[in-house]
Amino acid sequence: MQMQIKIQRWLFSLLIIGALFVGGCGNSPAVNSTPTGSPAGESISLSPSPSPAVVAASSQFSNLPRLEGTATVVMTVKGAPITIELDGKNAPITAGNFVDLVQKGVYDGLVFHRVVREPQPFVVQGGDPQGKDPKFPAARLGTGGFIDPKTSAERRIPLEIKAKGAANPTYSATLQEAGVKEKPVLVHSRGAVAMARSQSPDSASSQFYFTLTDVPFLDGSYAVFGYVKQGMDVVDKIEAGDRIEKATVTQGLENFKAVS
Repeated sequence: MQMQIKIQRWLFSLLIIGALFVGGCGNSPAVNSTPTGSPAGESISLSPSPSPAVVAASSQFSNLPRLEGTATVVMTVKGAPITIELDGKNAPITAGNFVDLVQKGVYDGLVFHRVVREPQPFVVQGGDPQGKDPKFPAARLGTGGFIDPKTSAERRIPLEIKAKGAANPTYSATLQEAGVKEKPVLVHSRGAVAMARSQSPDSASSQFYFTLTDVPFLDGSYAVFGYVKQGMDVVDKIEAGDRIEKATVTQGLENFKAVS
């Protein structure tokens, strides 16, 4: 009986984890593709004593906005506020990217295109800029990211996960791929806010998700960058097709470092 339960949980995990993948076309990874190890030489693990590789990684990501501290974002859905506390101390690039997109108004009017509550609560996902157009086919939502007007290309951010006891995050690889055994500082507890991505670790852009329950099997594989502090009851009522009416940074903007 216990073996049957374990098998059911394993199959469920494989099924629902596809909900976090960002679909794509052209050179983008395929929809609901299965995670694999990153290509050789792509992953960089930051250690307490920065190595030349760490310095290179910092230079590589210097063109991305950062949050050097905490910030608060209030997101309004169905006329009700959801208060999110962002953790730029442990996820500076991921949280900084989110603040930048909020400041640019990218999330205003976007639809939540994927809600998974059955066979058990999992996530609410949104953030595809294509969803601002009410005529855009619902079946194709989940394939888009933020197009940076400066480059006319999709901005992608590295997978960024800080392990307990580490001085810096691990970049461009899951903790398992990087050989890190410690658990993340920011875990997928109920109310976590994290970035959706495709098979490639460095493919997150603007799509994010709220966790509806504790989802520990995602820890170390997806980047959590904040938590819902108030309004989880609002998140629990979100349905596919509901829109973000407005997202605003209400505190901590002084910790935000935009790209010049």
